[in-house]
Amino acid sequence: MTKAEKELRQAIIDKCLWMNASGLNQGTSGNISARYKNKMLITPSGIPYDQLKPAMIASMPLEGEYGSWEGPMKPSTEWRFHLDIIKSRPQVNGVVHTHSTYATTIAITGRGIPACHYMIAAAGGPTIRCAPYARYGTEELSQYALEALEDRNCCLLANHGMIATGTSLDKAMWLAVELETISKQYYHSLLIGGPNILTDTQIDETMRGFSTYGLQDQK
Repeated sequence: MTKAEKELRQAIIDKCLWMNASGLNQGTSGNISARYKNKMLITPSGIPYDQLKPAMIASMPLEGEYGSWEGPMKPSTEWRFHLDIIKSRPQVNGVVHTHSTYATTIAITGRGIPACHYMIAAAGGPTIRCAPYARYGTEELSQYALEALEDRNCCLLANHGMIATGTSLDKAMWLAVELETISKQYYHSLLIGGPNILTDTQIDETMRGFSTYGLQDQK
């Protein structure tokens, strides 16, 4: 294992620990993956984050036998949509999946999130879609997620949780926080009459400004 790979494995663990400490996730329900050269590194299934070591992070090839893996622990049960996202979107280098409270609350209703705040532009468009329900870990769920992520950087999963992607692991986690925040804002706006919805033109203008706004990838 190279130094760079070991550092990325540790970064995945650090993000998991932060995700739970911040309240963005609970227990081992969330999972994180990252691209490393020609493979995907992903959290193992059912292991408490504070027990994880870099060598315990599962490795899955991006080419070759689909679903094969290496490591002492089997990959997260949600490996399929992580792998399908990373394989189909070359610009994605990090994927975060959580059952955060407000994003999951909105997902439980089966609805997406409209342009209630300009930060929705971070999602890549004027809406955040909610993928239809399918059982966790299935090909069906992965397909629904890919469809909900078309031209988007994040989505909700009906009766389940959220997915956030990024050009880096840091960017994916940043977006997961932004998605939980806008979910909370949307939820509370519904309690007092509903949000004022921004136009597609207003969101387009915001998206053009995002090249120098929000978390930036380090050169």
